[in-house]
Amino acid sequence: MPSNKKYFICIIFILLLISNLACAQDSETKYKKERDWMVKIQIENRGIKDTTVLSAMKDVPRHIFVPKLYRMFSYEDRPLPIGYGQTISQPYIVALMTELLKLNKDSKALEVGTGSGYQAAILSKIAKKVYTIEIIEELHIKTNKVLEKAGYDTIKTKFGDGYYGWEECAPYDAIIVTCAAEFVPPPLIKQLKIGGIMCIPVGPPFRVQNLLVITKKSEELLETKVITQVRFVPLIRK
Repeated sequence: MPSNKKYFICIIFILLLISNLACAQDSETKYKKERDWMVKIQIENRGIKDTTVLSAMKDVPRHIFVPKLYRMFSYEDRPLPIGYGQTISQPYIVALMTELLKLNKDSKALEVGTGSGYQAAILSKIAKKVYTIEIIEELHIKTNKVLEKAGYDTIKTKFGDGYYGWEECAPYDAIIVTCAAEFVPPPLIKQLKIGGIMCIPVGPPFRVQNLLVITKKSEELLETKVITQVRFVPLIRK
């Protein structure tokens, strides 16, 4: 009898394992369909044309960067809370800002405001090197674990004040700021290469801001364009 009991326990364990694997596969298939729909309807149909950006948005699983409480809304076109007073940006804005940076396979990009890690993951699918800074230590630690578990090992993360950028790794081909500043931080301009592009929301906290694209023509000359109006959480300073 003891041997029979062990046999049946093993059978039950195997069946449960197969069932869990099947459920996981069904979930991934469901998320893949939702992601394809998101890219087609919310992003491509709204004017995003860069094929590398569209491919990255299809490839990166947004749901793994969303807290379980809100995971059912992962592929809706809206920001979602991630804790600590922060949000994961809506997919269209992520795609738009990424496209505006004009990245290629040789680009080195800096992100200010790691947040959930989703934007950095998108950048890493296009750029050669991605550096990202987060000022909220608990969020920095949590997001590091998500990125490491998902295998995004080309992303370098840092806990610190993003206003000052990441000087030791500068200059950058592109800088993206995923929180609203009341003015463009001078250290970030300094760390941008000649010909480099910065995408940053500028305006008062908790109100409508302007999404700017800044091209560094020379050390003395910047070209600035207003793209659209947005609402981002404010840039936090120490």
